[in-house]
Amino acid sequence: MSGTTTAAAALRRRAAGAGANRWVVLVVLCVSLLLVAVDATVLHVAVPAVTEDLRPGAMELLWIVDAYPLVCASLLILFGTLGDRIGRRRVLLLGYALFGVASGMAALADNAPVLIVARALLGVGGAMIMPATLSILRQVFPDRRERALAIGIWSAVAAVGAAVGPLLGGFLLEHFWWGSVFLVNIPLMLVSLPVGRLLLPESKGADDGPWDVAGALMAAAGLFAVVLGVKRLGGGASAAGVWTVLPLLVGAGLLTAFVRRQRRRTHPLVDLRMFARPAFSTSVGCIVLAMLALVGLELIAAQYLQLVLGLSPLETGLRLLPLTIAAMAAGLAGARMLRRFGPRRMVCSGFCLTAAAVVVLTAMGGQDDWPLLLTGFVLLGFGLETTLFGAYESMLSEAPPDRAGGAAAIGETSYQLGAGMGIALLGSVMNAAYAPGLAGVPGVPGAASSAASHSLGEAYEVADGLGGPAGSALREAARHAFVHGLHVTLLVSAGLLLLGALMALRLPRTMQCEGVAVEVPAPREAVESRVSV
Repeated sequence: MSGTTTAAAALRRRAAGAGANRWVVLVVLCVSLLLVAVDATVLHVAVPAVTEDLRPGAMELLWIVDAYPLVCASLLILFGTLGDRIGRRRVLLLGYALFGVASGMAALADNAPVLIVARALLGVGGAMIMPATLSILRQVFPDRRERALAIGIWSAVAAVGAAVGPLLGGFLLEHFWWGSVFLVNIPLMLVSLPVGRLLLPESKGADDGPWDVAGALMAAAGLFAVVLGVKRLGGGASAAGVWTVLPLLVGAGLLTAFVRRQRRRTHPLVDLRMFARPAFSTSVGCIVLAMLALVGLELIAAQYLQLVLGLSPLETGLRLLPLTIAAMAAGLAGARMLRRFGPRRMVCSGFCLTAAAVVVLTAMGGQDDWPLLLTGFVLLGFGLETTLFGAYESMLSEAPPDRAGGAAAIGETSYQLGAGMGIALLGSVMNAAYAPGLAGVPGVPGAASSAASHSLGEAYEVADGLGGPAGSALREAARHAFVHGLHVTLLVSAGLLLLGALMALRLPRTMQCEGVAVEVPAPREAVESRVSV
């Protein structure tokens, strides 16, 4: 790179990060992301305590758990594009304030409806925070090499948050009441608000016409309906049920109308021309496929560890911890790998490594084999984070800077939709492979076998009710059927991951930095390359 080009790039970086050190800004953004990531999973361990205290009905309990992800996923595009228009820092700070107020409301809720409303408001706050952090990061780090390192740190923090949520929730529940899992957010938000106002730079997109309020509401309603339908499928609802089909049809119709509206408008809410760029559309597809293939396995793996191997929830969390540590390592090493291998090789290799990890895990049986699990989870975490890092970085780099909020919202929405569809798809595969193994168990009545075929947990309850040799036979058959179903699900997941590797071949071979392609050097040229770049 010439001295003139280097000086110009440095000048652009200083201009973008004016008013605050960009690495300090990254720390503030990572704290924001950590809070949202923790809150997405911290309630899982508190559900029994909430049920005992508030006595919610079955439908109320479902909404207590699902209100946050449903609302958050449906509003990402609305607030991502609003940040492009009125200022990303402004939306982020409003999200901080709402998140803190909703946390206090949830902690002090004395009945289920209040807790549902509080969880929904937390989802609104999360939707304001998540795309704003990524779009501000895009503006503060205009140099792609530095931005890749920043995204790696950002994604590592996301992995930490997802793992810390259940552990933090379990610790708080041992010492305090269930509301403490929400109350812990308030002091952090009280610090984040003034610090964010002082240190974060304001940035906006191009002010090119009025903000499409009707389009934003249409997108929010359509996404809400689609995510609701997908979550019902993932929860075991009938695919032909009216309350499953209706939301999917309404959501698909609204999103189709939204796309047509954006194509007609002179100043669209979401610039659909971004999808005409192969790197952008391929990156979004890779995010969806990675989550589609893997998020369902996380739930199934937790059931395997607890119900088949008999581990406690704490022991289960510790067994899954190597997956998170490996994901953190991949995030921190992601920038160097991206420069060395380029987006195409990095994402493709990540998919292949993850598929290999999934195949390794097919050796799991009815007995605990911790070296096998450790190896599989480490490869799984490293491969998944490598894939998602490369896809996110390519997607964000391909988006125009003035559309960073919308691009970040599209990426986060893709993540959420992929996760929901993965639970539905792999859950269906698991049930289809598991249920036949419960038919014709000696000494077990047909009604008992039918009830046991719904899930391994229900099979254990039915077996305990039967007792004697029939109960033991049903329990053993259920364990074998679950392990068989797990193997089938793993193989389907591996196939989806290999499909993702093929999709990743459409990504650019090299990483473009300030208009210069960073080629993958041959071994003899490595020293010269490091000197010249």
